Amino acid sequence: MNNALLSYHDAVLYRSGEPYRILAGAIHYFRVHPELWRDRLRRLKAMGANTVDTYVAWNFHQPKRDEAPDFSGWRDVGHFIDLAAEEGLDVIVRPGPYICAEWDNGGFPSWLTGIPGIGLRCMDPVFTSAIEDWFDHLLPIIASRQASAGGPVVAVQIENEYGSYGDDHEYIRWNRRALEERGITELLFTADGGTDYFLDGGSVDGTWATATLGSRGDEAVETWKRRRPDEPFFNVEFWGGWFDHWGEHHHRREAADAAMEARKMLDLGGSVCVYMAHGGTNFGLGSGSNHDGSQLQPTVTSYDSDAPIAENGALTPKFHAFREEFLRAQGIEDAPELPVELLAAPSVVPAQSLPLSAGSELLELVRKAGKPVSSVMPLSFEQLGLDAGMVLYSADAILPGRADAPTESRVKVAGLNDRAYLWVDGEFAGVLDDVTGAEGLLVTGTGVPAKLEILVENLGRINYGPLTGHGKGILGGVLINQRYTFHWTQTPVALTEWAAEELEELAGADFELGEPADTYIALPGCGKGFVWLNGFLLGRYWDKGPQVTLYAPAPLLKAGRNHIKVLELLKPGTVVELREEPDLGPEEAGPIAAAELP
Repeated sequence: MNNALLSYHDAVLYRSGEPYRILAGAIHYFRVHPELWRDRLRRLKAMGANTVDTYVAWNFHQPKRDEAPDFSGWRDVGHFIDLAAEEGLDVIVRPGPYICAEWDNGGFPSWLTGIPGIGLRCMDPVFTSAIEDWFDHLLPIIASRQASAGGPVVAVQIENEYGSYGDDHEYIRWNRRALEERGITELLFTADGGTDYFLDGGSVDGTWATATLGSRGDEAVETWKRRRPDEPFFNVEFWGGWFDHWGEHHHRREAADAAMEARKMLDLGGSVCVYMAHGGTNFGLGSGSNHDGSQLQPTVTSYDSDAPIAENGALTPKFHAFREEFLRAQGIEDAPELPVELLAAPSVVPAQSLPLSAGSELLELVRKAGKPVSSVMPLSFEQLGLDAGMVLYSADAILPGRADAPTESRVKVAGLNDRAYLWVDGEFAGVLDDVTGAEGLLVTGTGVPAKLEILVENLGRINYGPLTGHGKGILGGVLINQRYTFHWTQTPVALTEWAAEELEELAGADFELGEPADTYIALPGCGKGFVWLNGFLLGRYWDKGPQVTLYAPAPLLKAGRNHIKVLELLKPGTVVELREEPDLGPEEAGPIAAAELP
């Protein structure tokens, strides 16, 4: 295994030649405010972990093709790794380039997946060339922090759960070479679901195969004994909790159930990484979507994931249950007392209700939100170079009928991704989504041109499965009954780039603080939209739930006057509430509902 710190033979993992067990937890730097990185790492260490695991989200660093990747500030993954070392943790890095992670587009930049005809996650030279350019920027940061260079990085993952997607083993081997050629010398591994099916697609000879699963770990151990007899079992992604989609319940997994499953694998000599140890938040428009075969399933803003370390850093019963198992695996019977500062409840802003001022009318706002682009057919987000946010489509269309005999017809949006708000001559006509778009909305016409304005909202790009890389916007055209409407004007609404000038026109509420603290923002009476705090886009809200409050960590607040801005898409409310506790919605308790999914 070169001169890697970690090695294995005869199904035993070694660190510097001594038998070893990885006891890890996942924390994603891109989901945690950088001023809180050290705190969350310290809490992971207190759980008994010896290792932190993180993905690297390519689109977080390079959202635009014509700009070099950014590794400063919040995007300084090297600093996150350095902090882990200072807290006494080893680091596992999972650079993808595909990461899933319920993150927008599975971590791929939309400019990449929007290249016409590109083959993703295979030996398409257009794809592999882009990966090489990205790795040229990223991997020196990781390589310089490897254990061989005195750093904490002890293992690096090749791709991610590839056996759930494809079978191009040449691509996996190419990915491995791409890492090695750029100086990665520590232990390399693949990660796939815990059955033969996933190993068939994702594992390759000569590289450590690890598992991702939430239950039946003992069965997976037996599969490894049969399929990979020389390799130690490592569940690099043990789902101790689960994420939420809008319109579902908040997923819960009992602490005892999760800890018992971890114990099974540990008692069989395996290593475990809890996914997530601390979930954090899908700030901005970072949350991705799944697809169940019939409709889009967008992920909520919170990534709390019912993790041992809650979204606000609080230590949950699951933290103590995992701590007991991690310490037990290390032969520590008498657990040391936890530091008082870790047990203390995070300080919060006192609960209060704030009047929400009225903002400019939605259609007026988006009409002037960007530079219009004309085309014959509607353009997708990708064709417009827009990663996230919304696009306003506008065209004139003759609606059938006569002045003396108005007629109903249907405005249909073919290939709608994801959600559309329709106005006819400035009058709101209704909402369509990826399911109802083909059916359309009834409108009344008199045989004269009417102005159609369709605001399409990107709810988050698909992050898992064969639809990864699916485009956004109007992909198939707009029809009046069976007749296409041509000649469109598109106005991109780049919400992630909005600054003071754009935010000034939104509904707002201000409040005073003596000292920054955490708060939880709720918008009773509002329907669906976006919230900014002191100019920072916190994320999406939606009254369909389950998530009710948005977590605002203390570093986003300031002493003195704080400003909340709200862009509402459906029904403006009149108040903003600052709450002292999170409300992630009605719970769905029990074993992980999707535990058998890859």
